[in-house]
Amino acid sequence: MVKGFFTRKADTLLGVDINDTAVRLVELGRSANGYSIQGYITQALPARAVVDGAFRDLEGIGHALQVALPRLHTTLRGAAIAVAGSSVITRVIELAAGLSDEEMAWMIQAEADQYIPYPLDGVAIDFQVQGHVAHDPARVKVLLAACLKEHVEAREAVLALAGLVPKVIDVEAFALARACSQDFASFTPAHRVDGAQWAVDAHGMGVACGLALRSFA
Repeated sequence: MVKGFFTRKADTLLGVDINDTAVRLVELGRSANGYSIQGYITQALPARAVVDGAFRDLEGIGHALQVALPRLHTTLRGAAIAVAGSSVITRVIELAAGLSDEEMAWMIQAEADQYIPYPLDGVAIDFQVQGHVAHDPARVKVLLAACLKEHVEAREAVLALAGLVPKVIDVEAFALARACSQDFASFTPAHRVDGAQWAVDAHGMGVACGLALRSFA
């Protein structure tokens, strides 16, 4: 079982959003009112380098990251990156309350073929306890997320081409929800960020910001 979709990290991380048209990088910091935008960059991708969230041209994507990083003027090398929603399977299942993480992992692995239509040796799986079942406090709801390992490995590969280290593999939908749970008006542009331009660009940076927020989980 390969964890990562939910695992908390304390490092300061770059949010790296790679979609079908561009690479978006965001570095966040703390501010008095919440978070500050230390820097952000958008870099176009070669045509069809990414198609429906699938990485088709790893070298082209890696080169775009290599071009973008110097423009960001950051010393960070740890990154949070996401797999596309279309490639991720999520399920809410119920398990007995009081199980350890190791026991839950074993049970999920043993029963995963009920939820995942792929050979399990080619799948990355993670889970997070969501709380007790309302009508049965002896059981808990568990959010299960899984995707093909090849999607995770492709993202690790393009980060490595740019000298970045994958610290968190997330899910796009989770990252966007995390960003949307924050008041974007409280994301204060730092001194090297053009506030007026950020106001224009912010709406497209949601996933990248949500990924960078993993630094503060």
